[in-house]
Amino acid sequence: MARRSVIRGTGSALPPRRVTNAELAATMDTSDEWIVERTGIRARHIAAPGQTTADLAVEAAEKALSAAGMAAADIDLVIVATATPEQTFPATATRVQARLGMVRGAAFDVAAVCSGFIYALGVADAMLKSGAATTALVIGAETFSRILDWDDRATAVLFGDGAGAVVLRAEEGEAGILASALHSDGRHNELLFVDGGAGSTGTVGKLRMKGREVFRHAVTNLAAVLEQVLAAAGARAADVDWVIPHQANARILEATARKLGLDPARVVVTVGEHANTSAASVPLALDVAVRDGRVKRGDLLVLEAMGGGFTWGAVAVRY
Repeated sequence: MARRSVIRGTGSALPPRRVTNAELAATMDTSDEWIVERTGIRARHIAAPGQTTADLAVEAAEKALSAAGMAAADIDLVIVATATPEQTFPATATRVQARLGMVRGAAFDVAAVCSGFIYALGVADAMLKSGAATTALVIGAETFSRILDWDDRATAVLFGDGAGAVVLRAEEGEAGILASALHSDGRHNELLFVDGGAGSTGTVGKLRMKGREVFRHAVTNLAAVLEQVLAAAGARAADVDWVIPHQANARILEATARKLGLDPARVVVTVGEHANTSAASVPLALDVAVRDGRVKRGDLLVLEAMGGGFTWGAVAVRY
């Protein structure tokens, strides 16, 4: 039997503060109708002062471990996908490792923005299949509110904070990650980026985006990578039980589903309540769908995302 990376538990975390579109409209030139029509977003969660990416990551990780019936001592790999790390260094994953009480194995971050969780899954899957690790905690966590320009209504209304996590364990059988595909194209940096905030520049940056161009690339790239990963898994769109996409914009989700001929009812959509939580969005949506009973053991799932860089990718998994 093939050695595969099986999802044994999921978890998520959201800051307590829920900010509605009406609340944003009180401080900027926007409205609930304008935001909902263009994005499908109605609310987002914003981290409290002092609440960090690692705080959210640890909470999501603890829930995933509990769902898996495991303890930190069972884990020998922690990967945190984030574009808003706790510090320039060391990796946020090492802070999560220490707070969980895990003292063996390896912990490191992956930076691929909104595609980060998909990239982290791909890396973890490769390590588990090779025998370099046996049980992994893969987390997507962000505090994007800290890098937003709150005077830019085109971007400030789109994002939120949160975290999601999965526990992966190497097992033999039919379940687990069947295929993954990762891509990037660095020529499009100017379409979605942060204008500073790196150690090499010594500046504090804010998110900048050319939304129309990003939308066009997203629909094309996501449809292509979904077809690629399904072919690699020996499956067709009709075989998919659930698509769990990056929650960037409801219109992107709808357009991608149409392009592939996917049933919109089989697409997990949480963007209305969470907004775009970058690397956290896919595991957040997965955890919601697992806990409300939509996703069941044996289901064929396709997880996909695209983010700044551009980066994009997809994973097919038999849950």
